[in-house]
Amino acid sequence: MALNKAINRRREACTVNPYEAGSIQPSGAAGWSQDTRSYESPRTDYGADVIKVEQPKTGDDTRLWCEKSERGIWKSEEKNMSVYFNTINRNKRSITVNLKDPKGKEIILGLARRADVIVENFVPGKLDELGLGYEALRRVNRSIILASISGYGATGPYSKRAGYDVVAAAEAGLLHITGEADGPPTKPGVGLMDMCTGLYLHGAIASALFARERTGMGQKIDTSLFEATVSILANVGMSWLNLGKEAQRWGTAHPSIVPYDAFRTRDSFIVVGAVNDRQFQILCRILGDEHLASDERFVNNESRVENRQDLKLILARLFEARTTDRWLEAFEGSGLPYGPINTLQQVFSHPQVAAREMVQTVDQQAAVRGQINVLGIPVKFSKTKPSIRQGPPKLGQHTENVLKEMGLSDDELSKLKIEGAI
Repeated sequence: MALNKAINRRREACTVNPYEAGSIQPSGAAGWSQDTRSYESPRTDYGADVIKVEQPKTGDDTRLWCEKSERGIWKSEEKNMSVYFNTINRNKRSITVNLKDPKGKEIILGLARRADVIVENFVPGKLDELGLGYEALRRVNRSIILASISGYGATGPYSKRAGYDVVAAAEAGLLHITGEADGPPTKPGVGLMDMCTGLYLHGAIASALFARERTGMGQKIDTSLFEATVSILANVGMSWLNLGKEAQRWGTAHPSIVPYDAFRTRDSFIVVGAVNDRQFQILCRILGDEHLASDERFVNNESRVENRQDLKLILARLFEARTTDRWLEAFEGSGLPYGPINTLQQVFSHPQVAAREMVQTVDQQAAVRGQINVLGIPVKFSKTKPSIRQGPPKLGQHTENVLKEMGLSDDELSKLKIEGAI
């Protein structure tokens, strides 16, 4: 095919940096994704050139997850932009490709020839139907790493079911153990399972790249929202597996450490714990009731767990006597685990947020002021420093540039647009 020849012509005619399709600076790899929501974000900060493949016209679903209150920050002509999309798509390039078009398929295979990693989250089997499964990709690039995220994994009776964050949290038991003891199941305040699964995959990709450096071989990686959620059940899951102990909801309390909970103060809330008897004695002294530490109901953690409700009522009364700031002053230097339950306003005015550069500003063409604030990078490197190099892309912003890098001419690009391939 003419398109295929053009892509191959680029490779033959030019000396190509071996990491041109996926810069590893210091880690990560480029690839393409279709409607993935959080999975590439760490690698982009670490230097990877991630090419995000989106559906023409509509793009990633999260582009449309725009709250009414945020419309004012986007230019009026921008219909495919949201804060949600901007959260997880910085440092990426966006191209639009129709995967059902034969020439769109050729473009993807052309990208695969140059990429280190491909990330996708189709329902298992869909890529094979499109002629873009792992074996098809290996034929054009034997060292390719295909990283797949799905709802339930590539095998098993639920493999063909679509997966969503809150559904995975429900079916894998996380919602069952989250919430107040006398209340209904509660979801976390953010898409925790989307993020956790992406972080699992991020580590797996780094491991696969390292293995490829040793063996020269690529491989297929397969994970799911369901499996990631089961894995983070941690000690709660282990208690069921080894003791047959059904879990319950504890709110902010801890099932095996007392006290370790949130308490209402005069003006807000504070979290305080005492993980051993020495810390409990310190806590009682700060609270002004040292006799509590010698009360037979509370002399050790086992007794405190047994009599948690009695202790909780006593501590609740004591904590309500002062404001949160007064308690923070009292606990300073105590060695106890403690901290306020902050609002977002308090979080983003926190001195540690500023000190660790957890808020940064990047250019954003779609924004009225030409910039947006973004969350910073939570891991710091001493040598190969991560960076936020560019804001999240407009839909298809880099289609022409990427395809020209692959060797296509202006005439070929025009024809692909007319035919609906891009």
